[in-house]
Amino acid sequence: MKIEQIERIIDAGTFSQSADWLRIEEQIFQAIQFIEWPPGSGSFTLRKESGKKRGQGSGVKPIKSACMQKLESFGWKLETPVDIASVRRPGPMDATCKVNERLFCVEWETGNISSSHRSVNKMALGIMKKILIGGALILPTRAMYRYLTDRVGNFPELSPYFPLWKSLIVQEGLLLVIAIEHDAVSDKVDRISKGTDGRALW
Repeated sequence: MKIEQIERIIDAGTFSQSADWLRIEEQIFQAIQFIEWPPGSGSFTLRKESGKKRGQGSGVKPIKSACMQKLESFGWKLETPVDIASVRRPGPMDATCKVNERLFCVEWETGNISSSHRSVNKMALGIMKKILIGGALILPTRAMYRYLTDRVGNFPELSPYFPLWKSLIVQEGLLLVIAIEHDAVSDKVDRISKGTDGRALW
């Protein structure tokens, strides 16, 4: 699995120059780049099959699970409840690690573009409320999402809204959107099924 693009939506204060961030960044990059398919291949190859037709394309959640399990092996907490909203508590963060009195979180997109917006809004609000020190949303490029069974949010669809989030006034924090992509496609590899255990992907 390769990282195709990284967009810094918020980069305020000194956190992005800290040792804590360098450690977190390395762990996130490892968790993404270590995902492989087929197992033991040393790279990530998707089946060359459009996900638009029923029963075709590769599953999304097993790919996410592989990344989350790798982060957990580094000591991250998964499915962490974080009380960010004052009226209604949003869903748990996919993965979090403690940075002093605050949290850094990672969200891996498995829903549609509306879900991507909610994830960024949730993380931005958490940074503004000084609950989160930072966050990263991981989602596919358009080239990758065409081979996935679910019509997940993707980088090009979200990017027109980056100027809105970049206009937020924040004293300290880092918010990233990371676009990921397969290394190759082939009609000789199996689809990643929706039920595949994430551990089989790394």
